[in-house]
Amino acid sequence: MKRWTAGLYLTGVLVSGFGTTAMWLASGIWVKSLTGSDSLAALTVFALWAPALVGPLLGTVVDRLRRRPLMVWSNVAMAALLPTLLWVDAADRVWLLFAVLVLYGIQGTVHEAAEVALAASALDKRLLGDFNGLRMTVNESVKLIAPLAAAGLFARYGGGPVALLDAATFALAAGVFALMRVREEKPVRPASAHWLRDTAEGLRTLRASPVLRPLVLAGSFTMLLAGVNGAAVYAVVDRGLGHSPAYAGVLYAVQGAGSVLAGMAAGPLLRRVPERLLSAAGLALFALAAGVRAVPHDGVALVASALIGVGLPCVLIAVMTAVQREAPEAAVGRAAATAHTLVFVPNALALAAGAGLIAVLDIRLLLPLLTVAGLAGAIALAAPRRAGRRRPPARG
Repeated sequence: MKRWTAGLYLTGVLVSGFGTTAMWLASGIWVKSLTGSDSLAALTVFALWAPALVGPLLGTVVDRLRRRPLMVWSNVAMAALLPTLLWVDAADRVWLLFAVLVLYGIQGTVHEAAEVALAASALDKRLLGDFNGLRMTVNESVKLIAPLAAAGLFARYGGGPVALLDAATFALAAGVFALMRVREEKPVRPASAHWLRDTAEGLRTLRASPVLRPLVLAGSFTMLLAGVNGAAVYAVVDRGLGHSPAYAGVLYAVQGAGSVLAGMAAGPLLRRVPERLLSAAGLALFALAAGVRAVPHDGVALVASALIGVGLPCVLIAVMTAVQREAPEAAVGRAAATAHTLVFVPNALALAAGAGLIAVLDIRLLLPLLTVAGLAGAIALAAPRRAGRRRPPARG
């Protein structure tokens, strides 16, 4: 992948990420404003996440098609679909918003797997960590701006213009991806047309690899703890710091800034250390920072949020970079989509479980317990292994 093409790729990620973040925020506000229901508003997040449960099957689709055209046309499809949300102007039409959000989640899962697989086939393996770090930096930078733009646009004009803005970003991203010049071999048609058997190949790839198996398990464990930590954020703000719920936005903004820094540092680090060690360091940093949030002090809370923002992306970048390097090219889409499901579904489940835990456990106990669990996981991941040990990639 040449520098010009890589620049186009990251531009497409930036543009589509802006629209996606704006729509993610606006959809919950939209449902709340039309129905008055907090539960239905919360379900918008579930609608976006639900397709991740069938991520491995969607990854099979990715491996049967050329990735760049798939990225282009999936963006075109969303650009055409989103304007239908202009019809959602009453509570009895909210069903359409939920239907579009589910399709949105499907497109996002497919697009993510296609992006990962395309980068794996087009980039020098030594540069994958740098590229994934830049991609993380771009995504997190957008999250610092898009929510403010979406909130302002919704407050002034309602949800329809936000949907049109998102449609425009999808159309622009499609155009940017169409300009990329990447040589792709025609996907090899599988010997059998058995979709379930082909889909299971992604899981078999992860299980069979002594490098990928512990990394994906560590990613799942990290995001499980992150879900509990995320559920506790409003308790930290209210009970610990004595602020209004809006202060959570400040903590998330600081966390996003930490993630931007992590994205810039991850590539150079992955040229010097194995993915396993970067992931272990990220998990340990996150765990320590999560426990420190139990201290009722604004400065401590801000520093802890920044460190959480640094730690979590290190785990995620390490996992995805390893999948790109280790999975066979014909199965990268399935392996990436399966890893995405295994890593992120525990986060969604833990958000729900964490809401129950903070009702019965004081955060001064719950958050230090997260630290203990996270540090134990980091030590187990960093421990030398006879199988699966590998030298760090050559410097390039």
